[in-house]
Amino acid sequence: MSVPSTTGSVLESAASDQGRTADVLVVGAGPAGSTAATYLARAGVDVLVLEKSTFPRDKVCGDGLTPRGVKQVLALGLDVSGPDWIRNRGLRVVGGGRSIELDWPTLADYPDFGLVRPRRDFDELLATTAVKAGARLRMGTSVTAPVRDERTGRITGVTAKTADGPQTFSAPLVLSCDGVSARVALGMGINKRDDRPLGVAVRRYYRSPQRTHDDYLESHLELWDRSNPEKAKLLPGYGWIFGLGDGTVNVGLGMLNSSKAFGRTDYRALLRTWLDGTPEEWGLREENAIGAIGGAGLPMGFNRTPHYADGLLLVGDAGGAVNPFNGEGIGYAMETAAFAAEATIQALGRPTGDSREAALHGYAAAMKDNLGSYYRLGGVFSTLIGQPAIMKTATRLGLPRQKLMYLVLKLLAGLYDNRDGDWADRVVRGLQKVAPSV
Repeated sequence: MSVPSTTGSVLESAASDQGRTADVLVVGAGPAGSTAATYLARAGVDVLVLEKSTFPRDKVCGDGLTPRGVKQVLALGLDVSGPDWIRNRGLRVVGGGRSIELDWPTLADYPDFGLVRPRRDFDELLATTAVKAGARLRMGTSVTAPVRDERTGRITGVTAKTADGPQTFSAPLVLSCDGVSARVALGMGINKRDDRPLGVAVRRYYRSPQRTHDDYLESHLELWDRSNPEKAKLLPGYGWIFGLGDGTVNVGLGMLNSSKAFGRTDYRALLRTWLDGTPEEWGLREENAIGAIGGAGLPMGFNRTPHYADGLLLVGDAGGAVNPFNGEGIGYAMETAAFAAEATIQALGRPTGDSREAALHGYAAAMKDNLGSYYRLGGVFSTLIGQPAIMKTATRLGLPRQKLMYLVLKLLAGLYDNRDGDWADRVVRGLQKVAPSV
């Protein structure tokens, strides 16, 4: 099944719905919220999505989807064959004076291609898909706090700022898909965990006809400041260059809190310094920049738990679902949304009470079973690469070894078959067996 391209009239029509009660409230219409709303609406659930912005709207992101994310897009029934989807065949890793191209593996569980599509367009498409499935969408509705039952402590709705003034929206279940701010979770007393990794990323668009068409997503494991030809300087963090196929590229960098430079670095200046050292013909200079440099936090490794409590489910970034191995967030936001929707549908089909609660706690169990051990490994990885000496040595020794890098690709991108598969799949599964689930 394919879904036509988004149209403003569909979202405008949905936004005219003034109803303030539903079976389920979804806070946020990003990839997590819109995906969950689509599945819920297709199951006949009355779902109301509250989005603080108005589409189209932009988000700080690399705009890239690995095959793990593509799987979630295909599961929604979206047609990715059109020109708006830029397909790639793998990952190019640059570091230690070397460059290696790694094709996405052929797997039973995931497709063998990635995609690039700007979030300004992608998020609107997902929101439109949810509305066409039957979800109700209220844009320009900024949720401020949860509403709780004084007797039980359960969430019963949310308050929000709207163009018509403060309003209250009610539902027995709420999905917090409000991103790194996690305003609803904070209002319910669910705070961020400091023992889990956290990242920050900045990105900017550039006109770059030479780099806009690329069969590979490009990741830089070392950021070099070569603005002074006589003395190159290694900078903290990692970078990316993703071609958008229209004469432009998405360029950005990230840094983990395991680095001593985290929180003490001017990330926007760091981006400019790195790009000033790239080849002149790439065009990644100030005069070719499109818009300002944007920045965002990357909540990783389940850094906010529990994922279910008192009628509230934390989904995507709100539950710290960014992959600590590679900083990927879109695919995992959609994947966790699918878990949340399934648990919610099961719960709503049962009477209120213990049985319904058991189904809802099944969401937290699904998060742990599917991603817990993998994310614990990612936390160890993020701690190690935060040390420059380790990162430099691993890059120098690893990149020349094709077989090792094949394993690294599967591990870092989460691209391994959960049954059978080849030697690398078995190694990744073996590593997860010895890692405690977070």
